[in-house]
Amino acid sequence: MKLSEIYEIADELAPKRLSDEYCSRYGAYDNSGVLVDTGNEIAGVLFSLDLSFAAIDQAVEAGANLIVTHHPAIYGKIGNVRISDFQPLGEKLVKCMKNGISVLSMHLNLDGAEGGIDESLQEGVCLACGMESKGAGTRSKLMHPLENGGYGRAYEVAETALGTLAENLKKEFKTDRVLVYGDKNGKIRKAASFCGAGADENAIAFACEAGAEVVISSDFKHHVLTLAAEKGIAVIALTHYASENYGFEKYYEKIRRRLDIPCGYHTDAELL
Repeated sequence: MKLSEIYEIADELAPKRLSDEYCSRYGAYDNSGVLVDTGNEIAGVLFSLDLSFAAIDQAVEAGANLIVTHHPAIYGKIGNVRISDFQPLGEKLVKCMKNGISVLSMHLNLDGAEGGIDESLQEGVCLACGMESKGAGTRSKLMHPLENGGYGRAYEVAETALGTLAENLKKEFKTDRVLVYGDKNGKIRKAASFCGAGADENAIAFACEAGAEVVISSDFKHHVLTLAAEKGIAVIALTHYASENYGFEKYYEKIRRRLDIPCGYHTDAELL
């Protein structure tokens, strides 16, 4: 298959225009799309949240010459591409190009897309509360709405003790690294969640306004945790990887079913 054909399918499910809209409306920055194009026909695809060395090695071993990532393989400006112990990106890009591997990254557009990573986080929370996930997205209030989809969600859940919710999230998101701040016996009836590193002061304000009793996200800064505690909101902190790998794997499954070439999935398990 041609890289352009695969990108068309990937973009249909998470349109690049959503990233452009998000950056324009909310002052963000992104670098999604085809980031490395070696010009080769695509014989196989590997999906990985990050362009990690382990993912590249798996792609080479499997004969996959396209890696699709969530986090942009190239995020900011780069002044050079060279192998250096202190600049691993250069080594990764060189290794990809030497092996004829192209790279496609779908970031903020996939975070905010309908059925994307942020909505998948909500659905995982609903499942951890013993609910059916179907239709969860239609019951949420969005912090940053987009033309289709959005980022940051507040929604009702089946009443669940905070500690029980945290334990169930470990199972649902396949991680042992979950931090809980708040009364573990406290009852949760409404949650707010933000995939990745989206939990900032504005997120706490949004959660307060929506009446959420817990905020679920990752990469919390100390002053944000303090703010949540002062506002009486509990916090469950997943790893960044676990909060997004969950939805990215669902994205992989949707695309895999539409491709007639081998597809695989890589997980950097040590980051879950």
